Amino acid sequence: MAKNKIIVVGGGFAGLNVLNTLKNADVDILLLDKTNHHLFQPLLYQVATSALSSADIAAPLRDIFKNQKNASVLLIDVVKVDKHNKTVSAACGETFSYDYLVLAPGSNHSYFNHPEWEQFAPGLKNLNDANQIRDNIIMSFEKAERATDSSDSKKFMTFVIIGGGPTGVEMAGAIAELAHYSLNGNFKNIDPRKSSIYLIEGVNQVLPIFPQDLASKAKGYLEKMGVQVLLNTTVTDINEKGVWLGNRLIETSNIIWAAGNQASPILKFLDVPLDKFNRVIVEPDLSIPGYPEIFVIGDAACSIGIDEKPLPGFAPVAIQQGKYVGKIIKKQIPKKDRKPFVYFDKGLMATVGSGKAIAMSGKIKLSGFIAWLAWSMIHIIYLVTFSNRLFVSIKWFYLYLMHKRKSKIIVGPIK
Repeated sequence: MAKNKIIVVGGGFAGLNVLNTLKNADVDILLLDKTNHHLFQPLLYQVATSALSSADIAAPLRDIFKNQKNASVLLIDVVKVDKHNKTVSAACGETFSYDYLVLAPGSNHSYFNHPEWEQFAPGLKNLNDANQIRDNIIMSFEKAERATDSSDSKKFMTFVIIGGGPTGVEMAGAIAELAHYSLNGNFKNIDPRKSSIYLIEGVNQVLPIFPQDLASKAKGYLEKMGVQVLLNTTVTDINEKGVWLGNRLIETSNIIWAAGNQASPILKFLDVPLDKFNRVIVEPDLSIPGYPEIFVIGDAACSIGIDEKPLPGFAPVAIQQGKYVGKIIKKQIPKKDRKPFVYFDKGLMATVGSGKAIAMSGKIKLSGFIAWLAWSMIHIIYLVTFSNRLFVSIKWFYLYLMHKRKSKIIVGPIK
């Protein structure tokens, strides 16, 4: 009897855990990804702010699965799904057939119907984004150092982060630490500590997914670090001059977008209902309507939790979804016998800077150093390889003690 062919699109946390769950199953698995590595996205901002290097938070997919006999990996960009003929098509023209298909392609930036903003306000989704943002940040201080006009120098040393969720908060705190500590004393003509850092959020608190008391503590940490937090503030335009907030212009050449995501465009070929973020509205078993052999998980899925709200695009959600789908495929559970996916919420956490974080699990709330220690331990555990865990632990320990960031290297062209 022929083995079932399983195609998994995407090597993030969701896809990774499907393969891990099927490790000893009598199936043939093909993992398709447009990059050759698994990426720990929650730490991308640390690459962008010189705390870590790219290799610290990524691991080659072939290394991860080299000992899994039932799995193969191909570096391919999937652009189309034909659910009727059970095939997926790649940008190179190749077509692959499947018995089960798991779509975990992740998400892209969403600029809320303003695609023209992207050229001025890059987001943070992959290593290329992180390296470009890091180069821009370090290069801005270099430009300020050689500027002959004080207004130009001020513009180069002004940083605007749009979006007050975890990525925006963590990015703002990291840039503040970079300017106030890591770059302090490195320049003759400028003082990086005089940088202006703005965090812009459209609602009345940063980190809206957290209770207000914890969010207020995070805001307080940021303000003590010199970050200007603008709440209930709407961005009306972004251009070469900077960021417009109604009639107010913040002049800057450093804008980072952390305000919105939308799911991968390949999902439109499924011809199923999508939510406002273009995520597939999945069935309780994470399959798509009418096709029990096709699953959508991770950031690409709109899965409803026990509170009747869509589950957030967090790594723990993707991990649990991957394991759940892997078990269904492994046991070949028919649609009618599948129990609904239920997410076990272990809590929330976000860091503001070295030694400063907030966290909650159930009724337990933590802030400050203890929360940061918990955040650090959890994130180290989630890293895929032992070498990643070791090097990140060492660098964080050094950063905590010395406030120095070692990855301040510009690798792109000098502008």
